[in-house]
Amino acid sequence: MPPNHQALAAKLGLLAGERPRAIGILGVAVFTTRVGPEYTGARKLRAVHANGERRSLAKRIGARLLGTVLAMVLLWCDSALAAGPHVVLLRGWFGVFSKGLDSIAQQLRAQGIEAEVAGHMNWSTAVAAILRKRSAGQTGPLVLVGHSQGANNVIDMARSLQARNVPVDLLVTLSPMMQNPIPPNVVKAINYYSPGWGQIITADRGFHGKIVNFDLANDLSITHMNITLSTRLQKEIVREITMVAQQK
Repeated sequence: MPPNHQALAAKLGLLAGERPRAIGILGVAVFTTRVGPEYTGARKLRAVHANGERRSLAKRIGARLLGTVLAMVLLWCDSALAAGPHVVLLRGWFGVFSKGLDSIAQQLRAQGIEAEVAGHMNWSTAVAAILRKRSAGQTGPLVLVGHSQGANNVIDMARSLQARNVPVDLLVTLSPMMQNPIPPNVVKAINYYSPGWGQIITADRGFHGKIVNFDLANDLSITHMNITLSTRLQKEIVREITMVAQQK
């Protein structure tokens, strides 16, 4: 290599192991650094390793976020169950004339309130279910609604729950007959009774809550058989239950 070329090569690093890649038309050499296959492979390995670490970190962060969200949802569900009211509605004999209770239950469910309708003969089973839910931490407001014999039996339910120190936030009776007094664990009791069948409800000894009796004698369209179908009474009952839910 001529001396002038050697000097140029020394300046550009050719003597340090680099070689010309191409010679331009004007005699200017373009140089690139020699890169061996082992250097290229190492770079690829490092890039793969870095990508893997980033993906692993993203997965760990995602898992933690998901766990946090699930924990928050579970806590919300538990608190909602604990705070939300539980409504039990009991039909009268044969259940034929208590269909309006199903409509009340549907209206409550549409508002997110737990409501179940059962035959009056299942009142003791309903008490057992309430006690199980209480033991599981569902301590929200309790509402009992009954028609005819079911009205008598929701009072029996309240008395049975009194022995377990379980309060009844609202008790609603429609046309009860020859029923027992309202026990002291009831916070508020509302009674609708129609002429010819139905009586006022009274307080048992030690009762300190509120009792309201509505005499429907002036509304001749309402009878013992169709009292649960009254749209007006349904709205009043749903409103009372909604107020209980809002107070807690």
